[in-house]
Amino acid sequence: MKIDYSAKLKKISNAVESLRSELVEYIKKLVQTPSLPGQEQAVQKIVAEKLVSLGLKTTTLHSKKKQLQQHPAFSDDGIPFDERLNVIGRWPGHSPDAPFHSLILNGHVDVVSPGNADFWQDSPWSGNIENGRLYGRGACDMKAGLAAAIYAVDALQRLGLQPARDVVLESVIGEESGGIGTLTTLVNGYTADAAIIMEPTALALCPVQSGALTFRLKIRGKAAHAALKKSGVSAIEKLLPIMQALEALEKKRHAAYSNELFDDPQCIAPISIGTVHGGDWHSSVLETLALEGRMGVFPGESTAQAQHAFEQAIRQAAAGDAWLAEHPPLVEWFEGQFESGQTAIDSPIIKTLTASHTQVCGQRPKVQGVTYGSDLRLFTNHARRPAVLYGPGNVRQAHAVDEFIELEQVFAATKTLALTIARWCGC
Repeated sequence: MKIDYSAKLKKISNAVESLRSELVEYIKKLVQTPSLPGQEQAVQKIVAEKLVSLGLKTTTLHSKKKQLQQHPAFSDDGIPFDERLNVIGRWPGHSPDAPFHSLILNGHVDVVSPGNADFWQDSPWSGNIENGRLYGRGACDMKAGLAAAIYAVDALQRLGLQPARDVVLESVIGEESGGIGTLTTLVNGYTADAAIIMEPTALALCPVQSGALTFRLKIRGKAAHAALKKSGVSAIEKLLPIMQALEALEKKRHAAYSNELFDDPQCIAPISIGTVHGGDWHSSVLETLALEGRMGVFPGESTAQAQHAFEQAIRQAAAGDAWLAEHPPLVEWFEGQFESGQTAIDSPIIKTLTASHTQVCGQRPKVQGVTYGSDLRLFTNHARRPAVLYGPGNVRQAHAVDEFIELEQVFAATKTLALTIARWCGC
């Protein structure tokens, strides 16, 4: 039987339009509830209450270090495992043998620090609305996307629809620092035929992601009185050949890699320094320097291969300097170690999501890769399930001062996700 999805979209659109005010207030409530890493309990309670109100089979799932630490994808983010809660809501399918598919809609509620609140126009947790934008930390990354998925289910239910196959809503923690929330769901057996992760992609379909490894680099010099500078060795000066080697490595790696899904061929897996620490007295030759940064991983490249390339470049740079050859820099890998991940662009879930977006927005979506790590790689690499990033918001707003979400994009995403559920799961 051929299904008229044009007629179904009209009903879905009307249902979502009727929920506009409620959806905006829900996003506002989520944003106004701070959920820094390790402090997500309050916002997860709000999510759980909403899923229960929709009649979903709702479970609160604890992330436990003992259960996760032996998994190859585990990254210890250093945050105490006290009540690190994930919320799962399952909308059961009524016909498990029907020729449709199950679906996971996955979003994270943990947010990065807002930094200095004085730099914000209003409070980072204001949820203020101005000119069609809702402001606050987490608005873009990615509480609005999670809300869109929840209200996609709400809209379908208000139309009296029921999926033939399961729809699973996952509100997870720990994504910003390594992905322990989604890993917890996988270890506990939550799976489906495909997953959509509502990261802020500006409604582009992103089936490919680069990886990112966090490194610490320690460079040793020799202390001396600043008035006797020549008798010491400055760790800052010894940083120069290391920086030159990393810049050369980044250019060499990009020259050897090509992928048409990325807009900038020179910024697919960048290497960058984020923090520099050193020195304890202004009138001394600096003895030790510690840097922390990010090593990009190309799609299809393993984390071990990326680490080897980095360490080899450091060794070669040190070998060319008499002091560093005898006192080689120390490389440490810590915290978030994000693998790359990818889903074939001709995967059925990509085709289904593309068809739904095209109907809702009147044009085909852009399909592109992203240069940041996400939970996509946990689905593709470890659950062996196709996954795609798709959600409202521009990633340039993520982690930024005065972060905001364009509300019209949220409404479009909600309609697209609802229509995708109808197509994929058989509503």
